[in-house]
Amino acid sequence: MNERAHHHPVYVISVFAELAGVHPQTLRNYERSGLLNPQRTMGGSRRFSDEDLAALRRIQELTSEGVNLEGVKRILQLEAQVEELRASAAAISEAARQHVEATHRQYRRDLVPVSNTIALFFDARRQTQGDS
Repeated sequence: MNERAHHHPVYVISVFAELAGVHPQTLRNYERSGLLNPQRTMGGSRRFSDEDLAALRRIQELTSEGVNLEGVKRILQLEAQVEELRASAAAISEAARQHVEATHRQYRRDLVPVSNTIALFFDARRQTQGDS
């Protein structure tokens, strides 16, 4: 499934509730608590996506472990923050890698091959020995 389809809201609340195995009122409570944020149609009906379903599964997992809704909300916020930080760290790491490679390429252009260095050394040595 492509990324766009994953975010596309297609499920009405009754279908979504059935898919998730919960009562529609539970979904409304989760929305009021800020745990779910379904999109709305022009008429105000809720529409849920596969991404909402994944979030609901995570909520169910946490509540089944005994975490209350405020705890679930905080955990989800922290998990989102961790993902943002991972993405940021990956971007910084990639930028650093590219900078190191560019610097390496620049210095490689400026370096003289060892074989040329030895030849230059012997030529210079011959010239000084010849002058004496």
